[in-house]
Amino acid sequence: MNRIETDICIIGAGSGGLSVAAGAAQMGARVVLIEGAEMGGDCLNHGCVPSKALLAAARVAHVMTAGSAFGITPVTPQVDFGAVKDHVARVIATIAPVDSQERFEGLGVRVIRAWGRFVSPTEVEAGGHRITARRFVIATGSRPMVPAIPGLDGVPYLTNETIFPLREKPSHLIIIGGGPIGMEMAQAHRRLGCDVTVIEGARALGREDPELAAVVLDRLRAEGVGVREGVSVAQVSGAQGVTVTLADGNAITGSHLLVAAGRQVALEGLDLDAAGVAHDRRGVRVDARLRSSNRRVFAVGDAAGGMQFTHLAGYHAGIVIRQALFGLPARATAPIPRVTYTDPELAQVGLTEAEARAAHGDALSVVGWPLHDNDRAQAEGKTAGLVKVMVVRGRPVGAGIAGAQAGELIGLWSLALSARLKMAAIGGMVLPYPTLAEVSKRAAGAYFSPKLFDSKGVKRVVRLVQRYLP
Repeated sequence: MNRIETDICIIGAGSGGLSVAAGAAQMGARVVLIEGAEMGGDCLNHGCVPSKALLAAARVAHVMTAGSAFGITPVTPQVDFGAVKDHVARVIATIAPVDSQERFEGLGVRVIRAWGRFVSPTEVEAGGHRITARRFVIATGSRPMVPAIPGLDGVPYLTNETIFPLREKPSHLIIIGGGPIGMEMAQAHRRLGCDVTVIEGARALGREDPELAAVVLDRLRAEGVGVREGVSVAQVSGAQGVTVTLADGNAITGSHLLVAAGRQVALEGLDLDAAGVAHDRRGVRVDARLRSSNRRVFAVGDAAGGMQFTHLAGYHAGIVIRQALFGLPARATAPIPRVTYTDPELAQVGLTEAEARAAHGDALSVVGWPLHDNDRAQAEGKTAGLVKVMVVRGRPVGAGIAGAQAGELIGLWSLALSARLKMAAIGGMVLPYPTLAEVSKRAAGAYFSPKLFDSKGVKRVVRLVQRYLP
């Protein structure tokens, strides 16, 4: 058994683990990085990158069918499904060197391509090595959760880990799960010429504000995606294709089945008990500083048991680096935005309206502005959607956007919440005309409009000033 002593040992080479490794190594720490699967983790290989590449191809196909409103004759695109997947693979291959073993070894990181497990509170074994470290970081991410549906283990099914290499175009894709992954894949495949049915036991996009989610769901249904809400799956069967029987007795038959019913944290095989690291099915139990019950061990990203986003894992990495390298206290307190990358997009940061009402009661004001009243949206024919802001005592506590480029537009509200800006700061900024970003400024203006234009006191002051103003 080869023994290695290091400053930081990281288990998992996804977004969070790679960010810790790169930052720590470049600042002079000795770093060991352990990864038993692919470098880059889920985001690069099975998640964010391939899904957005597929959505981009689908958007091009859709644009070809949607020109009549602009005086352009629509045409039916000829989709080469295999070539679309070649595009997805090229995007992954182009980004992969940034996450590669060679790059990180060039930064001075010792990379061990094997599965790791704790053997004591201060030691991990992996690939014939026993690593002793001052600090450990668990960054193992998550994997698809496969529900216990009768018959599912007897039919072929896809997950986000297997759908992107698929080169055979589904004639009818059935998707179990109406969350962000399910809805993104539903629209992408529908635009590429597949019949698609989504089955959701509760409410599709159920985590999101219902008013904003309705904007997305209306568009998907208009494009021909079947969305069945409020009904669970009773059984799955099939020899040729797959048949999904619902709890209400109805059955849907398709050519392919995608299971997108959520994700579970990947902690199996780590032997966390040997390290004295408390954990449960949600992940490693951590405090606001991302420390586990073993103060030498941190967890970041999905492994930390909270929201499961690549950008959150990157943020967590910075919190850990400040503590592990410099001994400085740091807490994970920033508001984290999220985006569903359908067309139109849906973005949220901070509290939704329901969450804000529960937290703040009568102190809450809700203001908004529709994209329909934005000149750039009118010019581009992208008028569906709105921005919605939750305000308490002049400060936003949450913002949601449904509409074109919502993922880009939410950045302003992320800054506003992080910096505790007041609505006056948003309303007072000057933006170029015409841009979609003006919807945020108009929403801020809507917060002040009743105070300015409906106030008898303001009108009296204006009349008085006008009487005596030279």
